[in-house]
Amino acid sequence: MDRRKFIKHTAVATASTTILNFPIYGKNAPSNKVVVAVMGVNSRGSYHARSFSKLPNVEVAYLCDVEDKAIKNGLDAVKDASRKPTIIKDIRELVTKKDFDALLIAAPDHWHAPAALMGVANGKHVYVEKPCSQNPYESEMLIQARDRYGKLIQVGSQRRSFPTLIEAVKEVRGGAIGNPYFAKSWYTNSRKSIGVGKKIAVPSTLDFNLWQGPAPRQDYRDNLVHYNWHWFWNWGTGEACNNGNHEIDCCRWFLGVDFPSKVTSSGGRYAFKDDWQTPDTQVATFEFDNGKAITWEGRSCSSFPIDGSGRGFIIYGDKGTLVNKGGGDYQIFDEKNKLVKEIKPDTVLDPNNTVSATGDLELTHFTNFVETIRENTKLTAPIEEGHKSVLLCHLANIAQRTGSTLHCDTTNGHIKDNKAATQLWKREYEKGWEMKV
Repeated sequence: MDRRKFIKHTAVATASTTILNFPIYGKNAPSNKVVVAVMGVNSRGSYHARSFSKLPNVEVAYLCDVEDKAIKNGLDAVKDASRKPTIIKDIRELVTKKDFDALLIAAPDHWHAPAALMGVANGKHVYVEKPCSQNPYESEMLIQARDRYGKLIQVGSQRRSFPTLIEAVKEVRGGAIGNPYFAKSWYTNSRKSIGVGKKIAVPSTLDFNLWQGPAPRQDYRDNLVHYNWHWFWNWGTGEACNNGNHEIDCCRWFLGVDFPSKVTSSGGRYAFKDDWQTPDTQVATFEFDNGKAITWEGRSCSSFPIDGSGRGFIIYGDKGTLVNKGGGDYQIFDEKNKLVKEIKPDTVLDPNNTVSATGDLELTHFTNFVETIRENTKLTAPIEEGHKSVLLCHLANIAQRTGSTLHCDTTNGHIKDNKAATQLWKREYEKGWEMKV
């Protein structure tokens, strides 16, 4: 019996044997309390800690990070919470603790799937930020782990919980723009050069061995931690998985498509000559068997907007068009391009914000996760949907890295007849850190 079921069983038993007026039932009952731990609290994870600590009957019991400044950021984020969390630096130790329900993961990309697997294998529900995997095979493994261990895995595709976008999908499915057949998405930023890093001694405040964890060991350099790891293939996944994941996911959601038949990508590291390995400029196209397609344009180092926005997506139908500019907003135009409906932006968007570009709108997604743990609803972004969307991003990167057009099995997205591309379906792990379901 897990911790929450034990508490619920005990609460019911106590209610039957006491005459005290104790608030056993309702959303604040002890049996409904959700206790969480957060892994990776330098930036995004500190936002997790602060946000979840403010949700009704939710406690942050543990913070997990390998760097002292990050730990301070996490503690500062929950300084006003009723409970002061315990610090545990090693995720392998944290997941063995029996007194929390869910693990929230906002560590670097190479940690997302391994930590999620550790979580569910130790009886924890998991909220894992995008991308839910560092390569396609890892998110397939998470689906297997979810099925084996019977725990929830929610992916940080927050837009799937925005009430206005849920309504917009219903409108599109109901014929508001006719047959939706093509989607365009984009992300722009003005990132600067990361320079050429120098190999230096690891700072005393950082456990770099544990930071690398499952990734094959490389030397520490002075342009890697905290953010620039995104642009190195050993740890990161590039802008496609970092930010493109959100809008690509929305395009797939609105079009109602799953696995592609064909994927192409063009671009490269154009803006600067430095250590940055992933593309800073990328245009990817995904074709599907049912006569539908998606494109994504990423410009990490050129912030000139598209349709007045630094990020967003457009759904084209044979009787109209839907436009989103990055948040919970949308516009619907008829086939003559006349505006017929507009939902105004409900928050000021900042595509350059690495903590939370959509502000408190994300609380709807966090709440969905907690309420699903309480068995009051269903996940809006379960791992099988997260896998399908991040797979498109991974395939774009694989097409880019191999310089080839990918032809895929439309039942599972696997690459066909391309040995070089298929080799990138998985990754090599540091010895002793291999993922196993």
